[in-house]
Order: sequence, then structure tokens, then C-alpha cells
Amino acid sequence: MTLDPTAKAVPRVAFFADSFHEVNGVALTSRQFDAFARRRQLPFLSAHVAPENDLRSDGSVTTFELQRGPAAFPIERDMSFDPLFLRHRKRAADILQEFRPDLIHITGPSDLGILGATLAHQLAIPLIASWHTNLHEFGAKRLAKFISFMPEAPRQGAADLAERSILNMCAWFYGRARVLLAPNQGLVDLLSKLTGKPTFLMQRGADTVLFDPAKRKRIDSAFTLGFVGRVTPEKSVRFLVDIERSLMDAGIADYRFLIVGDGDELEWLKANLRRADFPGVLTGEPLAEAYANMDLFVFPSHTDTFGNVVLEAYSSGVPVVVTSSGGPKFLVNEGVTGFVGADDAGFIGAVRRVMADKELRRSLSLAAREYALSMSWDSVFEKVYEAYRVTSNRIMTS
Repeated sequence: MTLDPTAKAVPRVAFFADSFHEVNGVALTSRQFDAFARRRQLPFLSAHVAPENDLRSDGSVTTFELQRGPAAFPIERDMSFDPLFLRHRKRAADILQEFRPDLIHITGPSDLGILGATLAHQLAIPLIASWHTNLHEFGAKRLAKFISFMPEAPRQGAADLAERSILNMCAWFYGRARVLLAPNQGLVDLLSKLTGKPTFLMQRGADTVLFDPAKRKRIDSAFTLGFVGRVTPEKSVRFLVDIERSLMDAGIADYRFLIVGDGDELEWLKANLRRADFPGVLTGEPLAEAYANMDLFVFPSHTDTFGNVVLEAYSSGVPVVVTSSGGPKFLVNEGVTGFVGADDAGFIGAVRRVMADKELRRSLSLAAREYALSMSWDSVFEKVYEAYRVTSNRIMTS
């Protein structure tokens, strides 16, 4: 599909991103969307949180940055929530009225997302919302860890109740939008059922120039098992220790773990993984080199809605093993680009199978890279603009 920025039917989009400057999948997607609008010269208001308030224009893109105040409290190491964020409402409304958007697109129930949804209602602007994070599963896992001192049955009961309650609240919030976007087919079906709203697929892309197998620098023989992401409970990173124990029990010693990222579980992993390197958070070329130096990407998360890191591993020529829960499983062509572990034993079995078969790993690597080459960011956002068509009568024609 061709987007002609001079066509009257091309929508003017106000995009309110939960994350932009941070290191996570939502921020990566948001930056890529901003870059797409610049490349295509599309009328685009890019609103996000920053250390200072700012408003600037560059070509077709207007950047609107808002600062959180002293009432903000942390929800991640690099993210906060400001309960008084609606104090920006008047200034934001003035800027929106000057920009004249055809729709407001929010990425979740953050302080900025709530502001965007409020303004959409106040100014009678069509609202579209994309689902990026399984907050209900995150909340349940965080609660379970917090009350880990309790017996298993009441602890699990409390976590299940929290998960249902958070999901219901999220469904109510997303139900305020006219059209929804979700990163995998399972969530498309779930949101459509919960809200009754039209729900479309919004996947992710891969930077196949940055993430390239040619950037591999390793010359040692140790099989490298890689992980990239937040080192937090919802990523189930403690399972990496179970993988190592299985390898040691089988007498497999020529391996290393490469854990890229930071989070609450980092110190625990450092204390419990025997053969592992922890370079911290990496970006750009150092991250690309880290991926390329991996032999297998192991991603034990049950809560990810898509798995940008899986595509980055693929682009680097690295096959993957993922769980049967969440979005990453939709990216795996079983036995071709990687494996989906039906359970813990299946996950570990797949890891050991790839480690034991060099020819299998080679074929998986080639297929992984080929898959990544088919997943461009431009194709992702072109489909988003197709979804915009049903949001307003003024929106684009193909």
C-alpha cells in the first residue's frame, strides 16, 4: 500500500506513546513509528514523556514532550506513573486543536495514555488504542513474588484474582476506543471478545541492517545461550538456572549464558548461574554484536505479547526456544526457525537438541534470518494505517 502524504484522505495522527526514550519493546515500536512518519512525510504528532516539557516541529512531525512531576512513583526502573499528569490537559488540548488530528492513538493505560484518552473524549476525536503489555499477567506475577511468604494455595488464589481484576479494568479502558490493535492473534481474539470493538493485528518489525549475523566476533567453542530483556519476575528468568542444572546433570560443560539487560532478578541470577556473562543493558552496535555472538536465544517469558527480542535474534541468525504462552510462540515456525516448549521439560529438551546437533542449528539459523528479512517496520505501520481507515470517515483510501 502506498501512503501519499499530500492526499487529503491521509489521516493526521496524534500518537501518545507510553514509552519512547526507555529501553523496552513499546519504546522501540514508538520510535520506529515516529521514524516511519518522518520517512513517509506523514502528518504526525509524537507525544511522549521526557525530562523537560518541549514542543518542536521537524518536517511533517511535531514532537510534544511532557514532564512528570514530583508525585510520580516508579513502576519499572526506567518508568514511572504520575497520578497528577492531567495537569497538562489544557496545554495538550491547545496543541491538539492547533494540530487538528483526525485520530488519537494511545498505547496503554499509562499517565500519558489516560491523558490522550481524556482529550479524545473532551475534543470528540476518534480514539484508537494498541495493546502492548499484558498488565494483568505482570501484576499477578509481581503480587505472587511480593506475597511469596504465604502458602501456595492462598498465594495462587490472590494472584489469580489480581489477574482477573486487572484484565477487567484493562478491558474497560480499551473499550473506550473505537478500534483496537494487538500484537498477536490470541490477543486480537481476546480483545475483540472482551470489548466488542474491531481489533486488528499490529505486529513488530526487525532492523535487519543493525542486527546481522556478520557481526559475530566470537572465536571460542563454548555454546552460548542468550537472553535479552528486562531481568524481572514476569520474564521467568529464574528458569535459566533450571536449564543450566539440566545441562550440568547431563555432563554438558562447554556452554555459557549471555544475559543482556537489567532488573530485580539480576543479582539472584548472578548468584545462581555458574557460567554466565552479564554485560548489562546494551543498545546499538554492542547489542547487535551480543546477539550475533549467541548460538541459541532462550526466552522463558510467559507474559510477552510479541517478543521484539525474538525478531532481533532471528535477524542476527540466532534460532530461539520460547514457551507456549504469550506472543513469541506465534513467531516460531516449529523445527524451522526454533522451537516452542510445551512445558518446562519440553523447553529444556529443545535447548539440548539444538546444542547437540550442529547441522540443525545451522539450518535454523539460516531460516531465522530469512524470516526476519520478511518483517519490515514499514509493512507493520502500513497495516496500522489500514486499521485507521475504519476509525473515521475522513481517513485514508488505499
